[in-house]
Amino acid sequence: MSPVEQKAINTIRLLAVDSVDAANSGHPGAPLGLAPAAHVVWKNMNFDPKDTKWIARDRFVLSNGHACALLYSLLVLFGFDLTVEDLKQFRQLGSKTPGHPEVLDVPGVEVTTGPLGQGISNAVGLAIAQKQFSATYDKPEFKVADSFIYSFLGDGCLMEGVSSEASSLAGHLQLGNLIAFWDDNKISIDGSTEVAFTEDVVARYRAYGWHIIEVADGNTDLAAIENAIVEAKKVTDKPTLIRLTTTIGFGSLAQGTHSVHGAALKKDDIVQLKTKFGFNPEEKFAIPTEVTEFYKANVAEKLKVKAEWEKGFAAYKQKYPELGEEVQRRLDGKLPKNWADHLPRYTPSDSPVATRKLSEIVLTKILPVVPEIIGGSADLTPSNLTKTVGSTDFQPPSTGLGDYSGRYIRYGVREHGMGSIMNGIAAFGANYKNYGGTFLNFVSYAAGAVRLAALSHHPVTWVATHDSIGLGEDGPTHQPIETLAHFRATPNISVWRPADGNETSAAYYSAIQSTSTPHIIALTRQNLPQLEGSSIEVASLGGYTLIKHDKPDIIIVASGSEVSLAVDASKRLETEGFKAGVVSIPDFLTFDKQPLDYRLSVLPDGAPILSVEVMSTFGWSKYSHAQFGLNRFGASGKGPAIYKYFEFTPEGVSERAVKTIEFYKGKTVYSPISTPF
Repeated sequence: MSPVEQKAINTIRLLAVDSVDAANSGHPGAPLGLAPAAHVVWKNMNFDPKDTKWIARDRFVLSNGHACALLYSLLVLFGFDLTVEDLKQFRQLGSKTPGHPEVLDVPGVEVTTGPLGQGISNAVGLAIAQKQFSATYDKPEFKVADSFIYSFLGDGCLMEGVSSEASSLAGHLQLGNLIAFWDDNKISIDGSTEVAFTEDVVARYRAYGWHIIEVADGNTDLAAIENAIVEAKKVTDKPTLIRLTTTIGFGSLAQGTHSVHGAALKKDDIVQLKTKFGFNPEEKFAIPTEVTEFYKANVAEKLKVKAEWEKGFAAYKQKYPELGEEVQRRLDGKLPKNWADHLPRYTPSDSPVATRKLSEIVLTKILPVVPEIIGGSADLTPSNLTKTVGSTDFQPPSTGLGDYSGRYIRYGVREHGMGSIMNGIAAFGANYKNYGGTFLNFVSYAAGAVRLAALSHHPVTWVATHDSIGLGEDGPTHQPIETLAHFRATPNISVWRPADGNETSAAYYSAIQSTSTPHIIALTRQNLPQLEGSSIEVASLGGYTLIKHDKPDIIIVASGSEVSLAVDASKRLETEGFKAGVVSIPDFLTFDKQPLDYRLSVLPDGAPILSVEVMSTFGWSKYSHAQFGLNRFGASGKGPAIYKYFEFTPEGVSERAVKTIEFYKGKTVYSPISTPF
């Protein structure tokens, strides 16, 4: 190790220590131990700190996101749009250095990490996207996105089940572009990992199909770390796990203990640490000139690599104009012209169809014209209907099951892993529009990943079939009751529950157009009629009137399979002398974004509103005065029989509508959406 590199590593360490000290909050232990590996990895990565969207850059994911002071120090030293002043604002309100890495706030952060296990799973998604994009567009003389995905992860990430799901799939897919460093420091918040984590991690990952490298001294042996990266790059048919033995809090008086994990170092410890590392103990956030020059020179070499890539890409576009135009369009974040013209449209004369089947029809129509759409299912392909005829699986070519240009991913029974991988695919760039299928009830397995998609603005799509008690015989374990309420309550998620073919097309139109909002499309197993008055255009407003009366006695508002039920109830009420309007709200988020005057035209003053949905009534009070739902778990039996048992019939809805009319008779009724703010 050269003297300047030793000083560079210690600079990384002490910037992290000073950041945590300034905030009096954070995690100094992991940065102190991981600084040597971080220095070596970042020195070897290709990137442009001023162009964080360059598609051919290497990616770095800090899965143990609590160690973000390490990442922020690297971003400053390598010249990203982050400064020492930002480090001084670590963990402060409004700063560019939040308490865990956030992709929207910190230039150079690839994915939002913090919940353990998510980052390494995102890295698997990034690796899949890189493989698929390169296999689709590379030519022998030019690699469009030839790059590697690096990830640091800790014991906590390895304990979380989501990392096991994703790592297992990564091994099966032979993702040789993924290089992960396990920070084996034998400490977690509770203390020594001996209290809860004594499995043979190396044996587990070897069984997953990963290549294993062990670095015995991650504290000082830079050559071993460098050689590990060289070796890992040579193994093209397996992801690599590098077991990096480090000392948490290296150099601190508390090194090797859990006390250095999640709290600022004591003042006397910082003094001795800086003295030991050859720095002035009175100076904070010091960056020696020779360290600045070292990293500047390294970045200059990286920029030469990028310049060569740009030259090659220009030649590529000349030699392969159609492919070049398509790649450039995707890099520009634009969809193919007139792609939405391929969305199917329906009239009431068309046959009743389950919305899961309507979803399959949409995918069949748009996949050939939108190459950035890829997707898969968590082992429920025949039920989710997510694979279109003739599509190729994303698989290692050596297996004979598909190839890396394939656009259908077999996720296996790994819902949480699938969700995290989808987030990684979205984070790769290239305008990927990726979807994953499972039963709506099991999207809950992936709630952590769904939340991070919303927080990170990843426009992923969940094709969530079997959306209610209508699925029937599988019973309460499979029938979602609270699921939609949960995800509707989560900020920045479009939760669509289409009622017919046009609404299904509208849901996909919204999802594919989205650049910052994940979508959950809840779909039926049972057939639904095509509705009079529906269209892609009106459904795209999130809510609209299906049956309108000038002075209705009541308005019934519903979603999905209950919209046609509301229509039938309206007809029944008409025979009883009542005028019942009907409103469909397929997506709360989209409807809430419409102008107030439009929303009041759909849900006006003057008439009581009854909501009808075979799920929890939680959340419906924002649109209705009375709610008819299911605030208990479902039942096992034939779908129609269960609907009848819970009185979700035209008679059951009509009876409750009449009671609602009688309750509000003679009273002044204001729309529930009329609020002061």
